[in-house]
Amino acid sequence: MLELVLRGAAIGLGATVLMDLWAIVLNRGFGLPRPNWGLVGRWVWHLRDGKIFHDAIGNAAPYSGELALGWAFHYAVGILYGIILALLVGVSWFVQPTFLPAFIWSILTVGAGWFLLAPGMGAGWASSKAPNPTKVRVLNLVSHTVFALGLFGSALLIR
Repeated sequence: MLELVLRGAAIGLGATVLMDLWAIVLNRGFGLPRPNWGLVGRWVWHLRDGKIFHDAIGNAAPYSGELALGWAFHYAVGILYGIILALLVGVSWFVQPTFLPAFIWSILTVGAGWFLLAPGMGAGWASSKAPNPTKVRVLNLVSHTVFALGLFGSALLIR
């Protein structure tokens, strides 16, 4: 069990790093804004008060450590997703990893962003209040596909 948790943490970390590199490519190559982990940190900070849903997280009271908290949360979630995948697929998957389980799991995790984080920060269900919800949704699916590639690639590296 400990081996699965450690392997899961490793692939979750690797996948999150790859996802962040992808965000840099999108920013430098296409001018797309990078994720604002400071606002995510602000959202996480307000969870302690029981406040899950905001009309606009930018209007919520700021927290001096929100950027660090946002980055820590981002990596903690990525590592947790890796651990959950490891527990779902078991040790045998790490002997000969395949892409499909990582891809299915990564696409399922989009739901947390669409139905918890986005509405929690005031962007609406599946970013329905964004200026271009379809663009945001497609980018979410592509980014989580990159995350799947990171899970799979990291599993190949550590086998």
